[in-house]
Amino acid sequence: MMYEITIILDTDMILNRLLTIPELKEDSVFLWGARQTGKSTMLKMLYPGIKYYDLLLPDVYSRLQRHPELLIQELEHCTAEDLVIIDEVQMLPNLLNAVQWLIVNRGVRFLLCGSSARKLRRLGGNMLGGRAATRRLFPLVSAEIPNFDLIKAVNHGMLPRHYLVNDPWYRIEGYIGNYLQQEIEAEALTRSLGSFARFLEVAALTSGEMVNYNNIASECGLSSVTIKGYFNILQETMVGYFLPAFARVKKRRLIKAPKFYFFDVGIVNFLCNRRRMEPGSVDFGHALEHLVVQELIANISYTRNRKHLSYWRTAAGHEVDIVYGDAEVAIEIKSSSEVQPHHLKGLKAFAEEYPSSRCIIVSLDAVRRRIGEIEVWPVVEFFSAVWHGEILR
Repeated sequence: MMYEITIILDTDMILNRLLTIPELKEDSVFLWGARQTGKSTMLKMLYPGIKYYDLLLPDVYSRLQRHPELLIQELEHCTAEDLVIIDEVQMLPNLLNAVQWLIVNRGVRFLLCGSSARKLRRLGGNMLGGRAATRRLFPLVSAEIPNFDLIKAVNHGMLPRHYLVNDPWYRIEGYIGNYLQQEIEAEALTRSLGSFARFLEVAALTSGEMVNYNNIASECGLSSVTIKGYFNILQETMVGYFLPAFARVKKRRLIKAPKFYFFDVGIVNFLCNRRRMEPGSVDFGHALEHLVVQELIANISYTRNRKHLSYWRTAAGHEVDIVYGDAEVAIEIKSSSEVQPHHLKGLKAFAEEYPSSRCIIVSLDAVRRRIGEIEVWPVVEFFSAVWHGEILR
């Protein structure tokens, strides 16, 4: 079931977000997501008239910071029939003690929204002892956008404010600056903001590649231990995620290092200075792969799919971009406008070891077709099939 959440970005763009939160019928929920994914907009559209605490408002923040017990006093009359939203909850970890009291003693349901749980955990915040489910909002996906524009998505990324405009460069620059100031500098997550900013650039250049901590450390002039810590910060602040290597070994010796992807391809484009990419360029190919991975990661989360994604690479150099579950589906991504037999080497090698796998190559081909047992899917048609449950079952 999809929520029909009407979010008007301008007179020509209306979005329907696909995240569902059925747990709220009976329980409280943490809703996490990187900045500007649209959490606050979605919640205000979903729950008009609900009691709403926005901790970005200075008066609300200062009042509850000084006296967190005010939350209990203001909500003590509430019951299990009531839902309360607290936005940017990570800003006041101590408030969660009052939240737990209200859940236990009054049965109040809370929707606790924020950019990440890192600050709460770091400061010993009360994570409610399993009394709240966890959901995550990602950037936009193709199925949420009427007349989805693949070229725009590859170039701009899928954060709502970036996808919409003709040139999102200045917005992305501000986004990264705010991230460094609000998530990194303000929380003293690193000793040097400059070294972390340099790390972001190098990490973006290697996004979608196997992570080599020593090489990145050498590029940044830092230790590999520090680099591992920086990657951990990106993951915990929801700015990126690791794609593990497929680990089910048969004949070929496999590479085991994970890959790392930023949560949105537009951020990588800016950090790598990739502007106005056109199909056929190497940069477009890298960005297209990133976009497909981004779309599949969101689908796995939104559909509550318990299976996982990985990638496959052998020591001899055979590679498949995405493996779904226990080799049920293998997906290769090419930016070619016409897939040729030489593009199929990785999938063919994978099929030799896992013959029951469904093998798909996603490309810029105009028409869906087959080459032997390998399916060739145009990107946008592939995305539609993913959201209709025809690929990741």
